[in-house]
Amino acid sequence: MDKKGGIMDSLKTMQERALDTTKPGTVNPKELLQLELLTSFEKYTKCLFKAQYHRSFIVAEHHKKMFEALQDVVDGKCKRLIINIAPRYGKTELVIKSFISWCFALNPKCRFLHLSYSDILVNDNSETIRNIMQEELYKTLFPNSGLASEKGSAKRWKTKAGGELYAVSTQGQVTGFGAGNVDIDPELDKLDGGNDIFVFDDHVNEVLSMIGVATNVFQGAIVIDDPIKPEDAESDIVRERINMRFENTIRNRTNSRNTPIIIIMQRLHEHDLCGYLQEIEPGEWTVLSLPVIQTDPITGEEHALWPMKHTLEELYKMREINPLVFDTQYMQDPTPKEGLMYEGFRTYKIEELPTGNKAMQKWNYTDTADTGADSLSSICFINTPEYCYVTDILFTDAPMEVTEPKQAQMLARNQTVDCLIESNNGGRGYARNVKKILRTDMRNFRCAIRTFTQTENKKTRIYTASAQVQNDILFPEGWERKWPNFHKALMSYRKDNKKKQHDDAPDCLTGVWEMHSKKGRQRKIHRRN
Repeated sequence: MDKKGGIMDSLKTMQERALDTTKPGTVNPKELLQLELLTSFEKYTKCLFKAQYHRSFIVAEHHKKMFEALQDVVDGKCKRLIINIAPRYGKTELVIKSFISWCFALNPKCRFLHLSYSDILVNDNSETIRNIMQEELYKTLFPNSGLASEKGSAKRWKTKAGGELYAVSTQGQVTGFGAGNVDIDPELDKLDGGNDIFVFDDHVNEVLSMIGVATNVFQGAIVIDDPIKPEDAESDIVRERINMRFENTIRNRTNSRNTPIIIIMQRLHEHDLCGYLQEIEPGEWTVLSLPVIQTDPITGEEHALWPMKHTLEELYKMREINPLVFDTQYMQDPTPKEGLMYEGFRTYKIEELPTGNKAMQKWNYTDTADTGADSLSSICFINTPEYCYVTDILFTDAPMEVTEPKQAQMLARNQTVDCLIESNNGGRGYARNVKKILRTDMRNFRCAIRTFTQTENKKTRIYTASAQVQNDILFPEGWERKWPNFHKALMSYRKDNKKKQHDDAPDCLTGVWEMHSKKGRQRKIHRRN
């Protein structure tokens, strides 16, 4: 019998076990449930959560993304995974407790090293995993995954098949234990008489293979949950100690180059473990970042990641109370406290916006994208002798065929009378096209389109004008929500420029102030019609 025929026979055997053909309509619920839970981490989590807590696990969109990421780990598609998500959003329940117990169901020989900043935390997680595996439902469905002892220390325990979990703090003793199992050479294994890596019956493994699910070859992982406490994250000494601890000790606790490493944490600092690893190993880590406020890439509308936990309005209030903590721990966007170019900007209420003769100078400043990595930055504002009132912003890395009509629409919408476009790097062609759209398509002859050549150094201009920019330019209340990408680019810009950073937003804002300042208009801008 060929291989295909053998698989089909196995499938037939499985069907016969699950469906009693002698009694039409009769099923073997145990067989069906076992297969469903082995092939779906999501179904496993919902089922065992219900068995353990006697309530339903409500699956949100961010849970589904974590299910998919972890399934990729089990299937061998991902060896280095980082999940960044806010506290109390189900990360430990799903990634630690449910995932590890599921992996022991797939392969009781798994070896896990679980770490966190606290011994208490990892021991609690370990105890919960062990409790899940002692649930009657778990033992009934996965009898081969039984514990060697149902009592004893939560710090380190084993399965009857030789699997093991070792739970310890990131500062604890980890030498003498390796996560995963040593790779087996198939050819050498044949000479040794063969080694059965499959835990379940052959027909189960073949069916799993047919539907594209890994068949019990997953051997375990290093799983790190919050390697550093939030209050310690501001300490350069503690952060460096944790990062070097990972580099010199934890990273090497794998028994195979194929053993995955999973890190789940809320971002705490730009140089926390996640930041450190992405800086030294760019492209090596798969990063699933889940900010609590999601932005629709098409419409730009914002929505809450998990409305059941926090509504959008609640999240806005949280951000107002402590924007730095919110951006770091909840938006997964750590911003350095020191070395920032801008401390903050003044705002105005809508009713304070100049009208009538005071609003005659409706201007625009546009900084075109210099390279493919840069963003178009265009700001509409009302200029008065005292202040510049920002009314609209276009900040995007979309191509010119998209930005040109959007710019024309913004100029018309804001009744702009004077638009100044930087002519460096293709700006003159961009200006001509915007002008053509305004005149030909929109019949707008009110707005004057002019170009200029910027001759002074960007960084010098931005730094020199930073104080005046913060004093003289006013944004509408809630501008951080209205233009989130521009706000992020502006408020994360640093003075020291130690890391390569985009300067499109601060450069454009500096240009607005230079238009506003007579001195700036005379000395810093060379215009040409």
